[in-house]
Amino acid sequence: MKVSRTFILGTRGSELALWQAEYIKSLLEKRVKNISIELKIIKTKGDKILDVALSKIGDKGLFTKELENKLLNGEIDFAVHSLKDMETKLDKNLILAAITKRHKVNDVIISKRKNLTINKIPLRGKVATGSLRRTAQLLHLRPDIQIFDLRGNVPTRIQKYLSSNWDAIILASAGVERLNFEENISSTIPKNQMLPAVGQGAIAVECRKADLELIDCLKRINHVKTEVAIRAERAFLKKLEGGCQVPIAAYGYVESNKLTLIGRILSLDGSISFEQSVDGSVEIPEVLGEKLARNLLAAGAGKVLAEIKKQSKK
Repeated sequence: MKVSRTFILGTRGSELALWQAEYIKSLLEKRVKNISIELKIIKTKGDKILDVALSKIGDKGLFTKELENKLLNGEIDFAVHSLKDMETKLDKNLILAAITKRHKVNDVIISKRKNLTINKIPLRGKVATGSLRRTAQLLHLRPDIQIFDLRGNVPTRIQKYLSSNWDAIILASAGVERLNFEENISSTIPKNQMLPAVGQGAIAVECRKADLELIDCLKRINHVKTEVAIRAERAFLKKLEGGCQVPIAAYGYVESNKLTLIGRILSLDGSISFEQSVDGSVEIPEVLGEKLARNLLAAGAGKVLAEIKKQSKK
């Protein structure tokens, strides 16, 4: 195909966001002949407020809303996001045009101690994380652990840990490995202990629905199995009306043309945990996501979610 113009790619300015933008740019340059792409850095609300827990300053969209506004007013042509940062409901004029092949979805323990697992963290050990999902799952397994809030990009969080008296911090494997901080990984947390956030490890490319030329280009970097799994996860989260302020975890994967989706909902202190899985056709990912949400609500998770939402309004 022949491309008629230079496309402006919007991105946040963090090291990880720039890595993701450059990655998308290089994929497109390999698969679309003579494509021209320029990067434009945009600061988001989540980048500006660094001294308050994410759960206290708003919901999903903290790292994406400004980029989406620039898309809508035509300042940029497409935006690259960590998919786990995205709201489940998009503006009617925007579309997720591509989701690239997913990185390993696990969370990892960053520690000066080698091979430190959740079970080996000292009694009343100190662990820092900026995620309610991680906090709740950690406390479910180890209610004795002391939790400390942690904000900032990946290098900042690792530096904060190295200059602290914490036993460990927990980060997403994808960000740590993409920025070559693997030497700081003490262990990878198994998914049966800590399910990932919806969309974790995947990169999303968003553009205007009307930009058919660009959509045609972006189709070429879409990874279908990842897209199917993510659609199920996002439908699950959307049905539950969850976000940064609720400990909800999910993981979908495709094997032998079958889609499996696992979901988990916890109380804030981790004392209550509901988990179920469903599987079915890759043709109906949203249907499976909604089914899993209904199953968990029927099992009693609805009461937990209602209580969390009540507390968040106080």
